[in-house]
Amino acid sequence: MTTTHDTRYAEAAIEADPTVPAVHIWRDFAATPAQLMRAHTDPDLFRRWIGPSSLTTRIDHWDCRTLGSYRYVAERDGEEYAFRGTFPHVGEDRLVQTFTWEGMPEAIALETLTFEDLGDGTTRLHAFSLCDSFEGRDQMLASGMEVGIHDGYRKLDALLAEGAA
Repeated sequence: MTTTHDTRYAEAAIEADPTVPAVHIWRDFAATPAQLMRAHTDPDLFRRWIGPSSLTTRIDHWDCRTLGSYRYVAERDGEEYAFRGTFPHVGEDRLVQTFTWEGMPEAIALETLTFEDLGDGTTRLHAFSLCDSFEGRDQMLASGMEVGIHDGYRKLDALLAEGAA
């Protein structure tokens, strides 16, 4: 579960934590921590990169500040998938949020995202998603979430390369 600066994550590494019902995600980006924070907190940027390429995202509500909240909807072929949560903490290089898919509103994850400057123009994102149970974590991992993570981060790479964030 520990990472080093020698390890590089050009693709997301997704791991189930063996001791708690949580998922770790590591990914390195050619960006500053401030650029990654903006990409995660600015609603227009966020909707442009989040999720699988096959989905279009609209923001229904976005109040990204400490104690704020959000709701967004991903759509494909007339089907909608809504997600909501709160922002318990929004800092300079750390974002804490709750995350719920409205299809399973009882399954709430507490996510902490940190953005670590690696000192060479690269920033490491570490997402730690604490789920309500091991079963819930395993369902999240089995949901196909890795497709959305990999597609989304590729879209984020492109936005960063074009200077959008």
